[in-house]
This record gives sequence, C-alpha cells and structure tokens, in this order.
Amino acid sequence: MKVIVCGAGQVGFSISSYLIRENNDVTVIDHNADIIEKLNNEIDVQGICGHASNPNVLDAAGAREADLIVAVTEQDEVNMVACQIAHSLFNVPKKIARVRERAYLNPAWANLFSRTHMPIDKIISPEVEVAKSIYDCLKTPGTTNLISLADNMVFLAGTICTEKCPVLNTQLKQIPILFPNVPLIVCLIAREGEIIVPTEDDQVFPDDEVFFFTDKSHLKRALTIFGHEEEEARTITLMGGGNVGKSLIELIHKKTNRINLKVIEKDEERAEFLSTNFPDIVVLHGSGINREILAEANIRSTETFIAVTEDDENNILASLIAKQAGCSRVISLTNTSTYTSLTARLGIDATVSPKTSTVSTIMQHVRRGRIKTLQAIYDGAAEIIEAEVAETSHLVNMSVVDLELPSDVIIGMIVRGDEVLLPTPDTVIQALDHIVLMARAGKAHMIEEMFTIHVDLF
Repeated sequence: MKVIVCGAGQVGFSISSYLIRENNDVTVIDHNADIIEKLNNEIDVQGICGHASNPNVLDAAGAREADLIVAVTEQDEVNMVACQIAHSLFNVPKKIARVRERAYLNPAWANLFSRTHMPIDKIISPEVEVAKSIYDCLKTPGTTNLISLADNMVFLAGTICTEKCPVLNTQLKQIPILFPNVPLIVCLIAREGEIIVPTEDDQVFPDDEVFFFTDKSHLKRALTIFGHEEEEARTITLMGGGNVGKSLIELIHKKTNRINLKVIEKDEERAEFLSTNFPDIVVLHGSGINREILAEANIRSTETFIAVTEDDENNILASLIAKQAGCSRVISLTNTSTYTSLTARLGIDATVSPKTSTVSTIMQHVRRGRIKTLQAIYDGAAEIIEAEVAETSHLVNMSVVDLELPSDVIIGMIVRGDEVLLPTPDTVIQALDHIVLMARAGKAHMIEEMFTIHVDLF
C-alpha cells in the first residue's frame, strides 16, 4: 500500500514507523527541511520538504498512485486542504485528517466533511481522544490504561501492583487457582522500563505495571487481585483548561452530574472563558505547581488531580506536588515517550499520551477486513488486536495450540456471540469468533496474515 503522511511531528513519525514495519510504501511531507533530513536518516521513508496543501508537492509525493493520505500537520486548515486536493486532483481513495479546532467538529456543520463538500473519510481529534481516555480511567479507578473491545464485552486494563496486591511474588499460573471465578490473563508486564511478555511461571512484584484481559462483569474484581479497591472519584481538580481540559469538562458534564470539579488555568483570558462557559465549576487563575493555588483548590481533600497542560514537565511536577499534598490519585498528560517508564516509579497513577491515542485511532482506520481494533499500549511497545474469524478462514475448527503462535503473541479472550471465553490450548476456534490478542510491536501484519487478512483499504 502506498501512503502519504503529511506532517513529520511526533504523530506523523509514529504513524510512518508503524506503516514501514508492515512493509508499506510511505512518503512523508513536511515544510521543515531539518525534520525531513532527520526522518530520512532514522526510518525507511521518502521525505519531501514542502507544504502538504501544495498540489505540486503532493504530486511529487506520488499522490496519483497513493492509496491513502494521512494529514497530521499542526494546522487544521492545511490538513483539510491537503485531503481536498488529494481527492479532487489525484483521486486518492481514502483520506484521514487531524482536526483540533472544535468549531469544525460542531454537529451543526456535520455535512462539511461529506464527499460533496470536503471529502475526508475520518476526522481525528487528539483532544477528544485523550479526554475519552482520561474519562475511562476516572470511571475505573486503579487503571493506568483501559481499552474496550468486542462491543464492551472485553477489556484490556493496565494497573500498578501495590504493596497490598495479594498475588505478589506468585506465579501467574497460580492466579486462576487462587481466584477461580475471575477470568483474566496477564499479557504484559512493564518493570523498570523493561517490557516483559510473561510466561505462566513469571511473577509480579511491587510497582510492576501489569496489563491483563478480563470481561466486563469481572473488571473491578480483577483489579482487586492487583491491590486496587478505589471508589470512583467525586472531587476532581483539573490543571489546564486548553482544548484537552475543555473536552474533558464537557465529557464529565455530559456523563455525570455528581462530580465536584475545580479547574486551574494559568492564562487569565482562558480562565475567564471557562468561568463564563461553565458557571457551575470553580475556575482558579494560577499555576498548578504553586502550592498556594493547590491549597486554594483544597488539594488535600481532592480525590483525583489531572494535569493536562501542553508542558509535560509541569504536568508531572504538579502531579507529584498534588500527591505529596495528600491527593489520592494523580493523572498526567505526557507527549514525550521518555517519561513513560518513569511516571509509575515517581508515584503518578496514570498517564495519557495524545500521540498514542491519535496513532491508535488512525491505525484502526487504516485497516479493514476482519481486523476490528488495533490499539497501541505502553508507547507503542505492544499492540492490542481484535480480529474476527471469517467463515471461510483456515482457522475454523483449529484449536488454540495448533495456531503455534510465537511467544510474544498472546490470545486473551474469545468472544462467541454473547459469550466470553477464557481460551485454553484445547479451545476450538469457530467461524465469527472475535479473538482478542496482545502482540509485541510490529506483529500486527503477522496477525493479519494469520487471519488471512491483507492490508487492503478498497
């Protein structure tokens, strides 16, 4: 497949890396010559310096033969125009654009992106995606990551093992014996920056971040196995009232009216905007790393503190200060992968990454066929895949053990109609089963081949 990626920032670089690993022909456009040179030196793509909305640049990038364009520059308008030109002049079949400005996403203008106006097949809004991720963590306290699969019947959850974890220093194969009524399978362990795809003989230790599959009805019970019995937060302090913060405020308002929410915003004009538009919340003008502001927010009695400014260091520092001041749980937004392995050891309960959320959402729309979901976890170190077994697939009537999966691919759950199965080696796969797997990064293409699926958009 030939793909043009417009924008070589963190998201563009990550998407290009994913696509290259799966043997796609990728061309990247960016107006910064230094970034293009760096990109050409680091991954196997063709880099072109220029503006993505320029027809000549798109033509030079091979738009006439492209199967897909992914426009993720920093400017919404450039992304939209690039998709429009790719459609109108070069007939590119599929177009994905990152759009941040909420005005463009107003339901009143829903017809804007139709094929007769500005034909974009999928609009990605990083702020909305991040807000959803944070809200999911709020609704299920104790999780560092939560991915819904198979129409909410199965969940992949990440959690930090506490000192209260009843299965510390216990081999994983003992968990189903100790908790026979809780279907779960541990598929990944992050320990001091190292990623481990565990065997049944591995153990979990304090401060490990454990990722496991379970079904919807047992999610909260499964979290108690790893030492988490927290109640859903009712008092929340949010630092950062930008696009992510505003999206989260709107989501909280839409989903529940039982939360006492305070917002800290350092920009006076933005603070006034939030206060005017959300009169039922307390908006404090100041910095979240200022202890006096945190005291004014009554941080000692706050159950959850969430830092979502554009400054990673400030988010982490404010979260640590809030935790030190007595806040029960802190969630921090981080754009830089450098911090991923550090935050748990620092005492930050959960982190969210706009880059990871955006890349995962885009990659879901790159694939069609029987791959229903593909989500990256732990900054792209592993992927969570949901695939449907076609009626004509060679997998039908095969047992799990006969699949001969490599050690870094683990089947978590099988959904069969309304039933969720915890597979054993003897479980026989049936047509239309939804199989949920974890695979190390770069294995998605192998999984597609296993399910006789090819990356074919059309």
